[in-house]
Amino acid sequence: MTASDSNKVEEEFTEAKNNWELEKLYVDLSSAKGKGLTPVEKKFLRGLLCGFSPAEIANLVYQSRSSSTVRVYLSNGLYKYIEEMLSNQAGYSIKVKNWSRVTHLLEKAGYKKVLLEIEPISNQINQIKTNNIKQTDFTAMKSVKTQDWGEAVDVSIFQGRTTELAQTTEWIVQEHCRLVVLLGMGGIGKTALSVKLAEQIKDKFEYVIWRALHLAPPPNIFLNELIKILSPTQQTKDLEVVGGSISQLIDCLRSSRCLIVLDNFDAILSSEYTSESDIYPTSSASHSNINNSSVFYLPQIRYRPGYEGYGELIRRVGDSQHQSCLVLTSREKPPEIPALQGEKLPVRCLKITGLSNAESMEILKLKGLPCLPEECKILIDFYAGNPLFLKLIATAIQELFGGNIYEFLEQGTRVFGDIRAILDQQFSRLSSLEKLIMYWLSLNQDLGSMRKLQTEIIPRVPQRLILEAIELLQRRSLMERQASRFRQIPVLIEYVAERLIEDNFKLMQEKPSSLVMSYSIFEAQMKNYIRDIRLGTEI
Repeated sequence: MTASDSNKVEEEFTEAKNNWELEKLYVDLSSAKGKGLTPVEKKFLRGLLCGFSPAEIANLVYQSRSSSTVRVYLSNGLYKYIEEMLSNQAGYSIKVKNWSRVTHLLEKAGYKKVLLEIEPISNQINQIKTNNIKQTDFTAMKSVKTQDWGEAVDVSIFQGRTTELAQTTEWIVQEHCRLVVLLGMGGIGKTALSVKLAEQIKDKFEYVIWRALHLAPPPNIFLNELIKILSPTQQTKDLEVVGGSISQLIDCLRSSRCLIVLDNFDAILSSEYTSESDIYPTSSASHSNINNSSVFYLPQIRYRPGYEGYGELIRRVGDSQHQSCLVLTSREKPPEIPALQGEKLPVRCLKITGLSNAESMEILKLKGLPCLPEECKILIDFYAGNPLFLKLIATAIQELFGGNIYEFLEQGTRVFGDIRAILDQQFSRLSSLEKLIMYWLSLNQDLGSMRKLQTEIIPRVPQRLILEAIELLQRRSLMERQASRFRQIPVLIEYVAERLIEDNFKLMQEKPSSLVMSYSIFEAQMKNYIRDIRLGTEI
């Protein structure tokens, strides 16, 4: 190549020099290649930096509509050098995949010039210093931070959760977990915890996005919304291709450190189960002799029709290597999580339980409820430190009993109103067999062991189905394991007993031969339950 030809090559796409640190980029790419870039490679690189596609570069350089030559140069050369250079800087594998990603990746890596407006003379020295700053450490580089909090709740008044915050912060910041699930029953405070966590660690991320899924769009639309936030200049794929959109999102999670929080994930999980009447067969055979697993329908947790793409999303976020984190809050554990999670794996699950006695007491004080410590403790123990339940019952006591906790406790009913509605919503998602086990455990607390439950429950249920139902109840945050026993919290026990009264009466009206249990046994169990549970809570 003659000197004149070389100069001609260098003259093409010269505007790239105005916006990019070209000389530094040439040097770093040459290092990754192992030798200097050729004039043609430099020319094609400048074309990409100017925003031209391979076809447009071919048309401008060769006056040809065929881009095969340019694409071969890029695929076999420049793309590999860029991937090698950025991967070495970031400490993990980075892929270009298509020409439109080149400018995005190189900008994130700090190769784009920082253009500042001229300010008064007193600030010019500082400007010159700023213009001379060139960040070469890709992992340390931070772009302008974007925070999109959606409908996040106000957590300016936040009680407790220091242990949970410390644990999840360590998982995400120190151990670089890719997927974290906050699991717990309704009202336990998952939403507030997720917002507080995001606020606490937001400075560790370039992007923070918080979304509630109670009105979630289909996954294809949601994914493209995320991609537009994380990479505004990137062209999204066909809205119908969920897998392609997830691939684009994973690229964003690799090139930028992003924190994405999806609250109320259980809203997109299915609750279409069979009716109560399906617990028992229509056969006249004795209940005690039933041992046919086909009698019971035990569906697994699954996604609502049309929302299965969210399952693929969390599976690939958990499996793929990237530098970001997805946080989910849910009453029910998504079906992909059990296989992905582990104490030493990048996918973790934290079970959220009630607040401590002191933290719960602060909630009652903030609600303005005047009470003696002994009375407050009864409330806290009965509602197991559930912050929403405590707020709701404190308001009810003020409005219905003039703030007199003793009067409220004496009248007897403790599960009503919004608390009842929250539990109804979660209980309605259970299969018939899960409800049967909840009934028996609520009225037979000594059946907490797996062996006793299998031998005592009527009708007889195969051990396999009991194991599966107990596992599902734990994933739904409706049962806890302590030592070798399973237990329910007092408010849930009383709720289940009340449901049993209603369901037993309904079955008596509709199908007298299909009672949950005889009334003599039922009434005796109820009396023992009310006496023992209430005394146990108030001692």
